[in-house]
Amino acid sequence: MTPRLNALQHAPELYKKLSDYSIAAKKGRLDAKLLALIEIRASQMNGCAFCLDMHVKQAKQHGDGELRLHHVAIWHESPLFSAHERAAFAWTEALTHLPAHGVPDAVYEQVRAEFSEQEIVELTHNVMGINAWNRLSVAFRNVPGSADKAFGLDKVPFA
Repeated sequence: MTPRLNALQHAPELYKKLSDYSIAAKKGRLDAKLLALIEIRASQMNGCAFCLDMHVKQAKQHGDGELRLHHVAIWHESPLFSAHERAAFAWTEALTHLPAHGVPDAVYEQVRAEFSEQEIVELTHNVMGINAWNRLSVAFRNVPGSADKAFGLDKVPFA
């Protein structure tokens, strides 16, 4: 697939603001390993090859294993994730594909049982951020791996 255009080149101020927002959202209490997992899940759901590629590499940098990364797509059935991670996945899915009647109470209760109010807000901002990046990358067909060097991902080992 051929890339369409470079969003950074055509709207650098907006790109920088989104980048600043994403960086700020990651500075909270949530673990970087967990954030990489929710970014993987949202990117899978949105069909964003560029972001999926990036966040799998970041998850590996944070010490996550190959099998767990393969199981993100099947987290509902997989025994490899904690209740905490499952709640984050459920929240991510609900916010990525918003149900017609909003986030179900059961999903809210699941995330509330595992996260503080502050952490839920931080998780929500991180889900919002990855969804914005997914939409940019899908719209303009960003090429997976094309920004690896800029993000320090060019040395991530692959099996």
